[in-house]
Order: sequence, then C-alpha cells, then structure tokens
Amino acid sequence: MSQTSHKKGIDRLIDVVAKLRGEGGCPWDREQTLLSLKQYLIEESYEVLDAIDSGDLDRHKEELGDVLLQIVLHSQIRNEKSEFDFNDVANRISDKLINRHPHVFGDVKVSNTAEVLANWEVIKTKEKKGGKGSVLEGVPRHLPALQKAQRVQSRAAKFGFDWARIEDVLRKVEEELAETKQALEENNTDRIKDEVGDLLFAVVNLCRFRDILAEHALEGTISKFTRRFQEVERRVQDGGRDLKDCSLSELDAHWEAVKSAERKPSF
Repeated sequence: MSQTSHKKGIDRLIDVVAKLRGEGGCPWDREQTLLSLKQYLIEESYEVLDAIDSGDLDRHKEELGDVLLQIVLHSQIRNEKSEFDFNDVANRISDKLINRHPHVFGDVKVSNTAEVLANWEVIKTKEKKGGKGSVLEGVPRHLPALQKAQRVQSRAAKFGFDWARIEDVLRKVEEELAETKQALEENNTDRIKDEVGDLLFAVVNLCRFRDILAEHALEGTISKFTRRFQEVERRVQDGGRDLKDCSLSELDAHWEAVKSAERKPSF
C-alpha cells in the first residue's frame, strides 16, 4: 500500500504530486514547468465555471480538485528550487485575509458591505509600495477585456471617480456611439478602433452601474445567439437545403420565426 494512502486531504495531495514529480515518477509531470502549466490553470478555472453552471455537484467537486492540483503543482515546482512550498502559499493568503479583515480579526467597526469593501481597497493600496501605489495596480493583465474593464472601473469608483446618475452613464454611451459613427464616416481605421474601444468601455460602465457583470451579459447573449442560429440551421436542413444556398432574407425570416417562437408562452 502506498504511503500516501495513510494521509488525508491536502497532505495526501501534496505527497502524490511530489511523487509524480520525483525520481521514478511520471515523465509528463516531471517535464512540466511554470510556463507549460499556465494554459492548464486557465482552462481548469473555466471548467469550474462550467461545472457551477451545470449544477452537477460531483462535477463541481472534481473541477475544484483540478484547480487545486494546479496550485499544488506550482508550489511543488517552487519547492524543488527551495523557493517556497504549499504551506507558504497557504500562510500567505491567511495573513492577507486577516490583515484585510480588521473588522473580524481586529477592532475596526463596520456597518455594511460598502464599508468593508472601502476598507479592503485602502488596506490593499497601503500594502503596495508603502501605500504609494496606484489603486488600479494589481488588476491582472491577462483578464478577459470585458472583465478587466469592469474591474478597473470598479477600482476607480470605490475612490469617488464615478458617475452620479444612470442618465449620465447613458449619455456617455450615446456620446461614444456618435463618435464611433463619425469615425466610420471618416473611414479612419485607427480612429474606428479607438472609438469602438471607448464605446465598449462605456457599455461596460453601464453594466457595472446596474450591478451586471458585463462578461456574464455578453456570455448570455452569445448563448442566445448560438441557440437561435442552431435552430435556424435545423429549420433549413429540415427543408432539405443548406445554409450556403439560402439568401440573407430567407435566413432572416427563419431567424425572426425562431425569435417569435421563443416569445410564445408555453402551457
């Protein structure tokens, strides 16, 4: 019986990964580097999101384990270089949580979530460069653009740089749309790119102002488009035809029919 079988939980996993990476271990695991693992960390994180959406408890548990494996692998690689180990990682996040929750582990008093978040940002800023860093530092540069835009906007808003009314946000969206139209009329590629970016940023701001995650909103629309387009495909194929043989007006007629069918109440 393997020695790792006598251990439980995270200690067992740490031993398993160390054995996989050690002499006589798995060739694939031994070849992995921090660089080669980057893609898997991202992929496994997205699979956790899919598992949450599926509502499958066993799948959720499994996918969380896959993410944890990546963390243990990263820690093991660092440990092999005598840089740090998993316990250092766990202690670091514990210290951070304690420091950023003085209302739980200290004497600070708060009355609501807004005050908690405000304190969190102030403490986080002080932790960076002795308190002289930008409030926008620390936003991961590899975040998807919509999510990154919303994170940057939220950071700035926590320190008072925000619109006061939803009407002002809408006016900004309309302003950016008008500038995009002007850039299109000028046929200036660089300016079109710049103005479309400003328009997207303004729309993300609208989502944030109404507590909507822009990434989720767009994902919902993509799913809706995919569902409707696949139904259009089905209808065309049921008619014995191929998409490429249909005119735009025919496809649009199918599209409108699919939309209308979705709106009909089911009894």
